[in-house]
Amino acid sequence: MNVRHSATGFSNRLFAEQALSRSAGAPLIGGNAVELLIDARAHFDAWLAAIASARRHVFLENYIVRNDAIGQAFLDALVERARAGVFVAVIADWAGCLGQSRSSFWNPLRQAGGQVRIYNPPTLGSSFGWVSRDHRKVLVVDGDVGFLSGVCISEKWLGDPARDVPPWRDTGVMLRGPAVAEIEHAFADSWRETGAPLPDDERLSPPVSLPEAGHVSLRLIATQPSTAGMYRLDQMVAAMATRTLWLTDAYFVGVAPYVQALSAAARDGVDVRLLVPGSSDIPMVASMSRSGYRPLLKAGIRVFEWNGSMLHAKTAVADGRWARVGSSNLNIASWLSNREIDVAIEDADFANRLAAQYETDLENSTEILLRGRRRRTGNERMRSRSPRPPRPRRAGGSSGRAAAGALRIANTVGAAITQHRVLGDTETGPVLAGAAAALVLTLVAIVWPAAIAWPLALIGAWFTVNLTVNWWTMRQRRRQPGRAPDDEPPSDDPSRGI
Repeated sequence: MNVRHSATGFSNRLFAEQALSRSAGAPLIGGNAVELLIDARAHFDAWLAAIASARRHVFLENYIVRNDAIGQAFLDALVERARAGVFVAVIADWAGCLGQSRSSFWNPLRQAGGQVRIYNPPTLGSSFGWVSRDHRKVLVVDGDVGFLSGVCISEKWLGDPARDVPPWRDTGVMLRGPAVAEIEHAFADSWRETGAPLPDDERLSPPVSLPEAGHVSLRLIATQPSTAGMYRLDQMVAAMATRTLWLTDAYFVGVAPYVQALSAAARDGVDVRLLVPGSSDIPMVASMSRSGYRPLLKAGIRVFEWNGSMLHAKTAVADGRWARVGSSNLNIASWLSNREIDVAIEDADFANRLAAQYETDLENSTEILLRGRRRRTGNERMRSRSPRPPRPRRAGGSSGRAAAGALRIANTVGAAITQHRVLGDTETGPVLAGAAAALVLTLVAIVWPAAIAWPLALIGAWFTVNLTVNWWTMRQRRRQPGRAPDDEPPSDDPSRGI
C-alpha cells in the first residue's frame, strides 16, 4: 500500500528507495536482464563462453585463481583472446592465491600481451595493510555482459566425484544492460588501487549508448575497506522486511547490532531464516558461527545447516520482491575490511526464483532447534520435532561408553530422519578452547621462553621497519618541490585545497 503524506507528497516507496540508495551508496539502475547461476559448473561454462566471445576487452577480478585444471582452462582462454588482440586485464588477491597459484602461473598471459596485477601483497610502510583483501568475483566482457558471484576459479568448487564429494553450493548472476557499466567502473577502481589506471585504449571505450536489456531494476554495491555500504544495506533490509527475510551465508559471524536487527524483525512477526554450512572449509569460523545460534533461536529466527560438502553462497531474499547476490559474507571482514561486490535486485520474478531455490536448499538441510522449547516464527508453527532424548544414567567402564555411543547414534539417526537437530552446547566450546590455548602459551613461556620472545621480537621488528619507512615516505613528500610545509599558512590561491 502506498501511503502519501497530505502535506509533502511523501510516499513510503520513495522513502524506501532513498533510504536504500543512501545506505548502500548506490542508485537504482533500471533496464537490466538478470540470469541466476547455481553452482560452479554453470558459472564456469558461462564464464568461459563469454571470454571466448570477447572482441574488445576482458576484465577478470577474483579472490582465488588456483593452478589446477579449472585455473588452466581459464588461463588458456585468456591467453587465446590476448593473442587475438583483445585487451585482457586480471586482478587476483595475494592472500587468496597464496598456496593456490604463484606469480609465474600468469607468465603465459603476460607474454601474450595481457596484464595481471596482484592485490595488496605485503609491503613495507603498511603494518596492517595486508589485512584488507579483494574478495570480489567479477568478470566483464566487452561492456556487454557482466558476472558477479561467490564462486572462485578452482576445481574445489566442483567437488570430487572420485571420493563421492558433491560440488560446493554457490550462487551468482549474469547481467546485461546499463548495470554492466557499473561493474566495469568497480573493476577500474580496483585496477587503480593496484597501480596505474586503465590506459586510454580504444578497446576500452564504452559504447555510445547502453541499451536496455530487460525490465529489472537493481543496485550495484561495490564496497571498499572502511566504507561499510553493504553493512548499512543489510541493516536497512532487516529493518524494512515485513513478511520474510531468508539469508544464506558461508561464514556467518553475527555482530551484535546485526543480530539485534534480525531479532527485532523476527519478534515483529517476520519469518527470518538463516542457512549456513554444516561442514565448513574453515572450521574455526564454523565454530564461531555456531556459538551465536542461541540468541538467534531465542528470538524466533530459524537456523538451518546445509548437509552437503560446502555451502559457499551469499544471498538474501526479502518479502518476495528484493534479493541480494554477491561476494559479501555476513561478518566484519566483508562489511568493513574487504573489497566486495554485490547486486541488490528489486524484481518480484527474480526474488521468487531465488526464494524457490532457497526452499530447495532447505530440503537438503537440517534445522537447529532449542532443547525443550516450542516457538512460533511469525504466524507459522514450527514442524513437529523429536522429544528430548532421556539423559543417560551414569555408568562406569565400557557399558557407560557404549550407552553414550548408542545415544549419539540415536540422535544422529533421528536428525537424519526428521531433518531437525537439537542445539547442543555451543558456547562453552570456544571458551574451553581459549582457556586451553592460554594454558599452552603459559607453559611454553615458562619452559621455553625463547619460543615466545622470538616471535614477539619479529613482530616488533616488523612494526619498527614499517613505521620507519612510513615516516621516511611522509618526510620525502613534504620535501617535494612546490609543496608547502604543514606549518605554512594557507595560500590565498582559491585553486589550492585547504
